[in-house]
Amino acid sequence: MTIFKNKKGLVFGALSLLAISCKKLGPEKFDQADIQPSVEVANGMVTVRPAEYNGAIRNPMKGFREFIGPGIDPKRAEYPYPYGTLVKEYMQWNMLEDNAGDGVDKIIAYSNHRWAGVEDDNIKVIPRIYIVWMEPWHGGVAKGVYTNHPDDLNGWHWPSDLPGQTRPTDPTQPITGGYFHPTFQDRVKALVAKAGEAWDNDPRVAYVEMGIIGEWGEQHDPNISTYWLPHDEPAHVANRTWIPGMEKTLGDAFTSAFKNKKVMVRYAYEFKDYDFGIYWDSWSQPEEQVRGYDEMKKLGNRWKTQPIGGEITWNWGGLSKFNSFEAVVADGPTRATVIEQIRNLHNNHLGGITWADFNNSQFKANAEELQRAMGYNFVISDFTYPTKIEKNKPFKVGFKVVNNGSSPFYYNWPVEISLLNKRTKKKVWGKVLENVNISEWMPGDNWDKASNRYTIAPEVYSIEKEISLDVDLSEQEYVIAISVLDPAGNMPSLRFAVQNYFIGGRHPMGYIGINKELENYEIPSMDFRDMKDERTLKYQKQ
Repeated sequence: MTIFKNKKGLVFGALSLLAISCKKLGPEKFDQADIQPSVEVANGMVTVRPAEYNGAIRNPMKGFREFIGPGIDPKRAEYPYPYGTLVKEYMQWNMLEDNAGDGVDKIIAYSNHRWAGVEDDNIKVIPRIYIVWMEPWHGGVAKGVYTNHPDDLNGWHWPSDLPGQTRPTDPTQPITGGYFHPTFQDRVKALVAKAGEAWDNDPRVAYVEMGIIGEWGEQHDPNISTYWLPHDEPAHVANRTWIPGMEKTLGDAFTSAFKNKKVMVRYAYEFKDYDFGIYWDSWSQPEEQVRGYDEMKKLGNRWKTQPIGGEITWNWGGLSKFNSFEAVVADGPTRATVIEQIRNLHNNHLGGITWADFNNSQFKANAEELQRAMGYNFVISDFTYPTKIEKNKPFKVGFKVVNNGSSPFYYNWPVEISLLNKRTKKKVWGKVLENVNISEWMPGDNWDKASNRYTIAPEVYSIEKEISLDVDLSEQEYVIAISVLDPAGNMPSLRFAVQNYFIGGRHPMGYIGINKELENYEIPSMDFRDMKDERTLKYQKQ
């Protein structure tokens, strides 16, 4: 619906070029359901109130996180999955560095091998360096038993110049070699420094899981502190069940090596002196309520700057009554618990979907509910722009945005206003808005399960900006659009939760004239496309 109130040309005062205003409007209730989609024209300005997109969005660096075991989990025909834009990659130490003399180039080469093509699927990687998949005394098998794939994750991946572990059967005696070798912690420092050089500016990397210690790099068996009892030993024994000094070694090394990427650790009760995110790899397990959920709640507002992730595992504990991820989330009470914890912990992403069947209609509905809850979900309202613009003459654009998801977006990607050819929908001009930091768009807090909303409502952010058209365009009508660009190639990537959408990642708001007024500013809804059908988005590796 287009409403014309007072069709007049826009008059500008003495406004400085590129003046910016970004205002928090406070914790007012922002319910897109209360806003009727409309396009209103008054006093030379157009105000667009787009309809909210209520489905789940396959947005970058949020939601379902995959894991694919080389040689064991083949990519299926429907890959990439409907929602996943994250994949965890377990990176074996000896494939990254087989001896102390190996350089950064070895890490880069192996990363390129393992992550080949992820940018074309718009997928980001969460690497985790590890050494031991499962210890032999816990039933672990050597590399090559289940598959001959050269990247097999099973086994023990110690570098060739560092002796493996020797474990006495007496539980009071220390282990020698491996994690407890006199040179091990210095080797950790050196490897992490190389990994930082390789990954800290790699656009394929979303976050980095610290890993390294323990089975699967989950920082238990051995532990890195004595805060929690050992898994299967009667009591802690230094240099057997835990590694003295390891917490500081890892904390300092990762803080120094990763200035740009967010680092995540396994347990919330460790690394209290560091600003790391968390990967809780037993999400919603009843047995992990105290060790996992309760300890994470103690972190307070850590989620505002560091990602909270993990995975749902159903092969042990209270969730072992289910035989698949689909069965876990199909159970109403369990799904409600998962979502409540997503909301309360401000979860960004969860794994566990590697073997899920997205052709199952019930599972797709449940998965959509979880995907929508995880991470950020930016809804735009009151997008304003002038009815016509002229070259080199400043004009105002503005919009309101609210994050009704669970977490922020953790990096400051640029927001672009663009003009599109009306017929081809191709970009003919664009301008990045300065001093707009999308990582500051916070969700609400203090989830109320009964009302299904945060009792501390998310803030509404008002963005106003002046920009100028600095190219010659013919005097005709164009589409004005908004998008969030991946800095890796400056391509549209992150989508807003509104129905105004063109394939290619841009959100068309309305028509705009160059040097002339228009009779109509509203884009027909039939021109919009469902974001679920989008498979063209990508970014550039370098």
